[in-house]
Amino acid sequence: MNDLRAERLQVMLSPEELAAIDDFRFKHRMPTRAAAVRELLKFGLAAAGVDAAAGVKSSSFGVFGRGPDGHTQGDSEGEAEK
Repeated sequence: MNDLRAERLQVMLSPEELAAIDDFRFKHRMPTRAAAVRELLKFGLAAAGVDAAAGVKSSSFGVFGRGPDGHTQGDSEGEAEK
Protein backbone atom coordinates (compact mmCIF):
# COMPACT_ATOMS: atom_id res chain seq x y z
CA MET A 1 0.00 0.00 0.00
CA ASN A 2 1.25 3.46 -0.86
CA ASP A 3 1.98 5.40 2.33
CA LEU A 4 1.83 8.78 0.58
CA ARG A 5 -0.95 10.62 2.40
CA ALA A 6 -1.60 13.85 0.58
CA GLU A 7 -5.31 14.17 1.34
CA ARG A 8 -7.00 15.07 4.61
CA LEU A 9 -10.42 13.72 5.49
CA GLN A 10 -12.36 15.36 8.28
CA VAL A 11 -15.17 13.35 9.87
CA MET A 12 -17.52 14.41 12.63
CA LEU A 13 -18.26 11.62 15.13
CA SER A 14 -20.57 11.20 18.08
CA PRO A 15 -18.96 10.50 21.45
CA GLU A 16 -20.09 6.85 21.14
CA GLU A 17 -18.52 6.46 17.70
CA LEU A 18 -15.26 8.00 18.89
CA ALA A 19 -15.26 5.70 21.94
CA ALA A 20 -15.72 2.67 19.64
CA ILE A 21 -12.74 3.76 17.53
CA ASP A 22 -10.62 4.35 20.63
CA ASP A 23 -11.60 0.95 22.05
CA PHE A 24 -10.59 -0.70 18.77
CA ARG A 25 -7.34 1.29 18.73
CA PHE A 26 -6.31 0.34 22.26
CA LYS A 27 -7.41 -3.30 21.93
CA HIS A 28 -5.22 -3.66 18.82
CA ARG A 29 -2.38 -1.52 20.21
CA MET A 30 -2.50 0.96 17.36
CA PRO A 31 -0.40 4.12 17.66
CA THR A 32 -2.99 6.69 16.57
CA ARG A 33 -6.69 7.19 15.91
CA ALA A 34 -5.84 7.78 12.26
CA ALA A 35 -4.19 4.35 12.04
CA ALA A 36 -7.25 2.77 13.65
CA VAL A 37 -9.60 4.54 11.24
CA ARG A 38 -7.50 3.44 8.23
CA GLU A 39 -7.59 -0.15 9.47
CA LEU A 40 -11.35 -0.01 10.02
CA LEU A 41 -11.80 1.44 6.53
CA LYS A 42 -9.72 -1.40 5.11
CA PHE A 43 -11.92 -3.93 6.95
CA GLY A 44 -15.08 -2.22 5.71
CA LEU A 45 -13.89 -2.16 2.11
CA ALA A 46 -12.92 -5.83 2.31
CA ALA A 47 -16.35 -6.70 3.74
CA ALA A 48 -17.91 -4.87 0.79
CA GLY A 49 -15.84 -6.98 -1.57
CA VAL A 50 -13.32 -4.28 -2.52
CA ASP A 51 -9.63 -5.15 -2.41
CA ALA A 52 -8.21 -1.68 -1.81
CA ALA A 53 -4.65 -2.99 -1.71
CA ALA A 54 -4.83 -4.40 -5.25
CA GLY A 55 -4.21 -1.21 -7.18
CA VAL A 56 -7.75 0.16 -6.94
CA LYS A 57 -7.60 3.91 -7.34
CA SER A 58 -9.48 6.10 -4.89
CA SER A 59 -11.12 7.79 -7.88
CA SER A 60 -12.92 4.50 -8.54
CA PHE A 61 -15.06 5.16 -5.45
CA GLY A 62 -16.42 8.54 -6.49
CA VAL A 63 -20.11 9.33 -6.69
CA PHE A 64 -19.82 10.71 -10.22
CA GLY A 65 -17.90 9.34 -13.19
CA ARG A 66 -14.65 11.25 -13.56
CA GLY A 67 -12.94 12.13 -16.78
CA PRO A 68 -9.19 12.05 -17.38
CA ASP A 69 -8.83 15.55 -15.91
CA GLY A 70 -10.76 14.72 -12.77
CA HIS A 71 -13.91 16.58 -13.80
CA THR A 72 -17.34 15.03 -14.12
CA GLN A 73 -17.81 13.87 -17.68
CA GLY A 74 -20.32 15.94 -19.62
CA ASP A 75 -20.07 18.97 -17.33
CA SER A 76 -18.28 22.03 -18.56
CA GLU A 77 -16.57 24.26 -16.06
CA GLY A 78 -19.08 26.17 -13.93
CA GLU A 79 -22.15 24.05 -14.77
CA ALA A 80 -21.98 22.23 -11.44
CA GLU A 81 -22.80 25.49 -9.65
CA LYS A 82 -26.28 25.77 -11.24
